[in-house]
Amino acid sequence: MSLLHAVLLGLIQGIAEFLPVSSSGHLAIAEHLLGMSGASEIPEFFDVLLHLGTLIAVFAAYWTDIRDMVIEFFSGVRDLARHSTPAPVPPARRMIVLIIVGTLPLFAILPIKDLVEGLADNMYFVAGALIVTGCLLFASDRVKKGRKTERNATLLDVLLVGAAQAIATCPGISRSGTTITAGCFVGFERKFAVRYSFLMSIPAILGANLLALKDALESNIVLADIPVYLAGVAVSAIVGYACIRLLKMIAAKGRFGAFAYYCWAVGILTLVLNAIQI
Repeated sequence: MSLLHAVLLGLIQGIAEFLPVSSSGHLAIAEHLLGMSGASEIPEFFDVLLHLGTLIAVFAAYWTDIRDMVIEFFSGVRDLARHSTPAPVPPARRMIVLIIVGTLPLFAILPIKDLVEGLADNMYFVAGALIVTGCLLFASDRVKKGRKTERNATLLDVLLVGAAQAIATCPGISRSGTTITAGCFVGFERKFAVRYSFLMSIPAILGANLLALKDALESNIVLADIPVYLAGVAVSAIVGYACIRLLKMIAAKGRFGAFAYYCWAVGILTLVLNAIQI
C-alpha cells in the first residue's frame, strides 16, 4: 500500500465516520455503480487501525467527559461495596448507565449481521436508505429544541436512540445523523444529542473492532507497511477530530439541511444510475 493510498483512506475514514452521509452507503455505490472494484476492501489490520484513529478523535474531543466517567466508574464500584449511593447520582456516573443501555439494541443485530451487510448489494435499498437519511436530517432541523441532558434523560430515551443506532447498521443509513436526530426527537438538548451520539460510538466501534481483531491479526501483516498504516491512522484521527468539531457547531445551530440535500441528491442519482445500468 502506498503512502498516498493510506492517507486518502484515512481522510475518508475521518470524514465518513462522523459526518452524517453514510460511509457504508458510499462504499457500496462506489463498488456497484462506479466500477471501483474493491473500494471497500482494506487490509483487515489497517481497517482496525483506521477505526482506532477515529476512536482517538472521539477521546480527544470528549476527553473531559471520558475522564469524568472513568473516575465515576471506580467511585461507583466503591459506593456499591459500601452500600451507599449519592443522591442525586453524579452526571458522569449517570452517563455511563445511559451509554450502556443505549448500546444494548446493537446486540439484536448480531444474529442478522451478515444479512444486514448483504443489503449493500441492493442499490435500490442503499439509495432509499440515503433518501431516508436525508429526510431524518431535514426533520431534525425542525424539531423543537429539547432540554434533556444526562441529568434527566430517561432509560427509554436512550433505548430509542440506541435502536436508531442499530438501524443505522444498514448501508446508506448514517449512524451519527440517525442517532443525533433520534436524540433531538426524544427531547435531548442539541449539544447533548451530539455528545451522547459520539460517546455512544465508543463501545460500538470497540465492539466491532474486537470482532474483527482476531481475523486481522491472523492476516498477513506486512511489517514494511506499518509506517504507512500509521500515517493513515494519524490522518483519520486529525480529520475525525475536525469533523466532530464541525458537527458540534452545525448541530448547535440546527443546520443539517445541507447534508440532507446532499443525501437526497446522491440517493436519487444512485436510483438513476442503477436504472440506466439495468
